[in-house]
Amino acid sequence: LRPPLLQIHSSQDVTLDGLRLQNSPFWTLHPLFSKNITLKNLVIENPAEAPNTDGIDIESCSHVTVDSCYVHVGDDGIALKSGSGVSGIKDAAPAEYVTITNCTVKAAHGGAVIGSETAAGIHNVTVSGCTFDGTDRGIRIKTRRGRGGCLHDLRFENLVMKNNLCPLVVNMYYRCGCSDMSLFSLDKMPAGDETPSLYNLEVINCKGTGARSSAAMLVGLPESPLRNVSIRNCSFSIATENLEPVDKSDMYLGLPEITCRGIRLRFIDNPVLENIHVEGATQDFIME
Repeated sequence: LRPPLLQIHSSQDVTLDGLRLQNSPFWTLHPLFSKNITLKNLVIENPAEAPNTDGIDIESCSHVTVDSCYVHVGDDGIALKSGSGVSGIKDAAPAEYVTITNCTVKAAHGGAVIGSETAAGIHNVTVSGCTFDGTDRGIRIKTRRGRGGCLHDLRFENLVMKNNLCPLVVNMYYRCGCSDMSLFSLDKMPAGDETPSLYNLEVINCKGTGARSSAAMLVGLPESPLRNVSIRNCSFSIATENLEPVDKSDMYLGLPEITCRGIRLRFIDNPVLENIHVEGATQDFIME
């Protein structure tokens, strides 16, 4: 692999404040197997067309604060990861107790991102007071069969998301880096250590405007449906020009094609949907 620009490995009690990081050949800032990390007032800039140049990748770390950072990159903006598949399960090092606040992300595949490497689990995450302007997705949670991991206690609040393909994505049919089509079946499969799961997700007081593909999609697995999902006091609007196909909402395989640009819900148990406004879609919700 091309190298990350700055990696913090097996460390603790590290603060980065006021740095500019740019033109990374791969992931830009990569804390790994570390704890008590503070990242604040950073400017991270890579060309929007440069592949895999994520801004911040917090992998298998605990007690991390990301505050008042600006990110403009060629892949995900601020992402949390915990290893992939068998090796990540064996490491058993989750990403946990992470706070992301007052950040701005532009020109990225996702603003605040969880996955797709989720094997050791990701939990106790709060993202608040951020703006995701021009990112392909705003809130982006992505994983699939074979990745493993339990995702839980994830809270996103008071976010402004503008000019995205899709402001809110939970996608357990994430396609990238996989050629085994059996992993994208809509049939219920045996569940095991490599089956991801998600519960206790809150999206509160968030606003998405100018979505070009769809307002939102939340898709679990038939053998591992999303549980205890709450979306409250949120509004989403569809763009009036430069629309993209609905299937560009996220990078998935196996899901049926739809044309409605509302909020897509599939394999999700009894979601709480309160005071949600969707503008510009023929249906507010598509319940599959």
